[in-house]
Amino acid sequence: MTPPRVVAEPIGGGPLARAAVEGRTPAGWYAPRPHGAAAWRAHAEAVRAACSPDWLSHLAPAFNATGAAARRLESVAQGRGIVVTTGQQPGLFGGPGYTWLKALSARALADRIEQATGIPAAPVFWAATDDADFAEASWTAVAFDEEVRRLRIERVGFDGQVMAAQPLGDVSAQFADLAAAAGSAPHLELLEHARRAYRADATVGSAYVELLRALLEPMGIAVLDAWHPAVRDAARPTLVEALRRAPVIDEAVSLRSVAIERAGFRAQVARVPKLSLVFRVSANGVKERIPIAQAGDVAVQPQLVLSANVLLRPVVERAILPTIGYFGGPGEVAYFAQVGAVAEALGHQVPLVLPRWSATIIEPVIDRMLGRLGMVFDDIKPPHQAERRMGDRAMPAFVRDTLESLRRDVDAKLNALRDSAEGTAMVQPSTIEGARHQLKFRIDRLERRYRTAALKAETSAVRDLGGVRAALMPEGLRQERVLNPLPLVARHGEELLDLLRAGAATHAAQLVGGA
Repeated sequence: MTPPRVVAEPIGGGPLARAAVEGRTPAGWYAPRPHGAAAWRAHAEAVRAACSPDWLSHLAPAFNATGAAARRLESVAQGRGIVVTTGQQPGLFGGPGYTWLKALSARALADRIEQATGIPAAPVFWAATDDADFAEASWTAVAFDEEVRRLRIERVGFDGQVMAAQPLGDVSAQFADLAAAAGSAPHLELLEHARRAYRADATVGSAYVELLRALLEPMGIAVLDAWHPAVRDAARPTLVEALRRAPVIDEAVSLRSVAIERAGFRAQVARVPKLSLVFRVSANGVKERIPIAQAGDVAVQPQLVLSANVLLRPVVERAILPTIGYFGGPGEVAYFAQVGAVAEALGHQVPLVLPRWSATIIEPVIDRMLGRLGMVFDDIKPPHQAERRMGDRAMPAFVRDTLESLRRDVDAKLNALRDSAEGTAMVQPSTIEGARHQLKFRIDRLERRYRTAALKAETSAVRDLGGVRAALMPEGLRQERVLNPLPLVARHGEELLDLLRAGAATHAAQLVGGA
């Protein structure tokens, strides 16, 4: 069986994320990325010196790690090593492909740092089950021929409830679609992990954690349940400190956001005036931001359950884990510019953010479709460009030539009118240019109608293009941002995973080597 292709891509994102990845942001917004093995070793030494040697004993129940993941964590704890982290809020059946790409990025860098420095390193996936964004957690997507199908669940619990407490309900119909998208795949045990994890009596968060552990732990990647009481207890001192210093943090975030805007970028996370970066969580798991005016009083109430906002979470992680770096997507890379201000206001070290590896998986059947279309992957990325090329090829040569001749004639005749003395005396040049625009617009519209009619006759090519778009640019977005990877991995198994691990390893080598 022909293996799929894995095409590495730049991480992308907005101007701030791109500038951060390329090192073009003002000094002080981000923790500097080490370059070379010696710099990474010095950074690792500083991180492990600042972290409690007992961190794993406190957090072990929240990891509940087994096998290769447990052994790697224990090696780090015993050797005063470090962890490379990444994370994601829950997504249905594990969410889109970037969840896997993040995890593999962390594993690859941990391997590389351990090899380059001799310091034990382990990858950790922070499963953000304390997140309350049900809209994001309630869906995943799969490709069926030319169709991208979103699989959704309905809310069973409360609005604003953390995903660890949000009931899952019956998702058997959604799982059936997920399995159907895999077809007669030879590695259906991966889907069996999803079926077992996504039981009707589970929560959205617990199902996510169970599935990720089944998939990632055999690769040595430990999964931390962020809503586990052990994590909440370990995080509490930092959260209480953030409440006590809430006005200072708010001012720091405000000043950094203004600096970001003045530098020509957009602050990724909007500041909400009068609210702290800490949530209080009710008995049923509903989160509410604590007003700054109440922050001091809440800080002295030990019975309240607290949770961090997105800008505070990386600081909490850095306080409870020996985190040498966090792999984020473009949005996360962007908001770490504000995270740095929060850390400094608390007197903490600024966490290091690293760009995750980004890639698109092209299966052999999709490659064959591209071949039949006479295109490559880049040809289908711009909207409508591929359709235009196909329509142009399908139009009779006589039609194409005649339309081009019409355009040339319009230009020639109107130029003659514009340049003649008689024409200049009778009408303004702007009138002639307006006529040129209108006539060419009508020719363009006529060409589009010819192209559309010609394209309709190319049924097999249209079908191929639809299949290619659904697989590689679903809904006009990157594959990794939309499609669930389980059907792909179920079809190709370790062969695909080996390609993904190799690509992530190359990315890690570039980060450590300073390339």
